[in-house]
Amino acid sequence: MLALKTSPYTENIPARLAEYEKLQSLGLIVRSGDFFPSVHYPPITMYPPLTPEELLATYTPPADHRFDIYAHVPFCRQRCLFCHYPVQLGERSAEKDRYLAALAQEMDIYMERLGYERLKARSILVGGGTPTYLALDQLEHFLQILDRRLDRSECTQYNYDVDPVTLIGTEGNERLKMMRDYGVDRLTIGIQSLNPATLKLMNRHHGPEQALEAIADARKFGFQVNIEFIFGYLGQTLEDWIAVIEQAVGLGVEEIQLYRLKFEAYGDFQGPIKYQREHHPEAVPTVAETLAMKQAAINILNAHGYRENLRRVFSKKPEHYSHYADNQCCGLLDQLGFGLTAFSSLRDRFGLNTQDFAEYYQRIADRRLPLNRGLIRTEEEQIRWAIILPLKNRRVWKNYFRQVTGYALDEVFQPKIHALKTHGLITEDETKIELTPLGAFFADEVAQQFHHPDYMPFPRFAYNDGPLNPYNNTEVFGGNYAG
Repeated sequence: MLALKTSPYTENIPARLAEYEKLQSLGLIVRSGDFFPSVHYPPITMYPPLTPEELLATYTPPADHRFDIYAHVPFCRQRCLFCHYPVQLGERSAEKDRYLAALAQEMDIYMERLGYERLKARSILVGGGTPTYLALDQLEHFLQILDRRLDRSECTQYNYDVDPVTLIGTEGNERLKMMRDYGVDRLTIGIQSLNPATLKLMNRHHGPEQALEAIADARKFGFQVNIEFIFGYLGQTLEDWIAVIEQAVGLGVEEIQLYRLKFEAYGDFQGPIKYQREHHPEAVPTVAETLAMKQAAINILNAHGYRENLRRVFSKKPEHYSHYADNQCCGLLDQLGFGLTAFSSLRDRFGLNTQDFAEYYQRIADRRLPLNRGLIRTEEEQIRWAIILPLKNRRVWKNYFRQVTGYALDEVFQPKIHALKTHGLITEDETKIELTPLGAFFADEVAQQFHHPDYMPFPRFAYNDGPLNPYNNTEVFGGNYAG
């Protein structure tokens, strides 16, 4: 039994851990308690080979000709041990210039293939890597690359994922002003922790002071600010974590985002954290401790007026959320991605760029898109996708589900939906299905109930053979529940 200090923020943790054990016995959660994030469907590591020609041969742009846009900048000062994406480290200015030129050419090739002179952006997200880890002239050049190719007249949000150190001091403030002048209005700042010992173990190159300064400067320049934190990290304790979140809720930011540490790669690179776990297993918090951290953080956030708005993201006002994430995962709208490992999530297909720098440059030089994996979804995979992403992140609207798939929601997965309702994980009314508070706590595992067996994150034997084993009732149309 996990020993807990008496606190208003820990009172309901024993009950949550009891629910975890019950759901594990029912087969919802693997016996090891391991975790796999349900971010895409299929998972990003499971896409088969696909050529650009195959992806686009039968594709037609959306009727409104609007896209959510992602641009990827894979450069960092140093590697964080939890990162599961390929990046190049250090200054490497010439390499950055080469990469930005290639990304611009990739956008041009895409526009040529789709028949556009400019892409009409619904929302924009720039990520990495550290997309602000560019010299000032490079950053301005990059902003101009996007500005010349994107029509932002109907763009509702322009977001950058940023590193705290790139925002502080004279040069950092110049970056903030430059981004604001080019229309950037939301920043997601990767704080990860405000505990100096944890930051050191993560191999972060900033301390709490720099993080706090970056937040204050971003707010001073008028950005909507989202700050990210990782829980379940090596050496982290529940007491340390509570202190971090208590400090976070006093910073005045619009959004606070929580991530559970992921040991196995869910992107195109196996992060060093897996090897850290192998060499220092004693430092890894138990599953019970990790889940206690999550529940404690929710308790603190709720007590200070933050509510879960989009899954894992807490805000005080409903209008504060990532439009890019909501459009892609809940609206299921067409999104184009540019750069190394970037993906394009389209309404009936998915394409993923190469993870290899040399291949990326060569494809661009050959006037070919650098995409090398993907999937054109079958009717059944379209149904799964149209349940998994909206259910995980917000809710599945029945009318919209029919519009996206051609089927009514009560025609599919009825035994599965009945089981999840029976065990208090989802709720249903005439217009929608959505997660209950219990289901939201275990949102990834609930979403994985609808995976095809080929795309399950763990083998069948890893789960208990109960009514919520995800390998049960995997047919989309089979075994309709009539009760």
